[in-house]
Amino acid sequence: MINISIEARMTSTRLPGKSLKLINGKPSLEIMVDRVRQAKMVNKIVIATTKNKKDDDIVNWCELNKINYFRGSENNVFDRVLKTHQKFNTKTIVELTGDCILITAEMIDYAIKLYLKNDYEYVNIKDPFSMSVQVYSLQTLQSVKDKKILGYLDKEHVTPYLYTSGEYKILRTEIYKNFNFQETCLTLDTIEDWEVLNKICRNFDNFLFSFEEIAKFIKKNPAVISNKHINRKGLT
Repeated sequence: MINISIEARMTSTRLPGKSLKLINGKPSLEIMVDRVRQAKMVNKIVIATTKNKKDDDIVNWCELNKINYFRGSENNVFDRVLKTHQKFNTKTIVELTGDCILITAEMIDYAIKLYLKNDYEYVNIKDPFSMSVQVYSLQTLQSVKDKKILGYLDKEHVTPYLYTSGEYKILRTEIYKNFNFQETCLTLDTIEDWEVLNKICRNFDNFLFSFEEIAKFIKKNPAVISNKHINRKGLT
């Protein structure tokens, strides 16, 4: 089973409620799920949310739209992702974060193919807009827990040990390499990001536009990227 988990919660400190915040009239998580559904190599999509009562809204949305979900730890994301995929009998994990709402199905399938056709234990593909796809096995994730006591970075970001320890065969690369968008970030973390994404989505008739269409729009309308001044949270 190749299953996607999307980490989503309503208690973001910088943009509370962002998972269901409307973008051009549609909840951001719904935009992302609809785009992810276009991936051809995936069996299930699961929303990995938390037991916090504020995330009842995400659960209600999932149930209304017949989307799989799992409720786990709010602060230990590693444990939440691990238990999500244990419940859904995953063999190959495709890990996405809910802030990458405009991620492309093409990018997801590309990452899965690289993982399946090679002997990498961990594959991380990034695009020029700071969105990423991580692919690895449930067995590999479990091995991290078996090897070490999880620290803050492990719990918060799930996979740092896979690509920093030197114990795993990894591939970290990019897609859409011919496009140069310096400091252009299309992840949903702040109200400024929401404004950018809303302007982009309002330009199209539906939400299934391609990376190339986004790139063309930005090149014609560079002023739309008004969030370059935002300091991004890193692995600290």
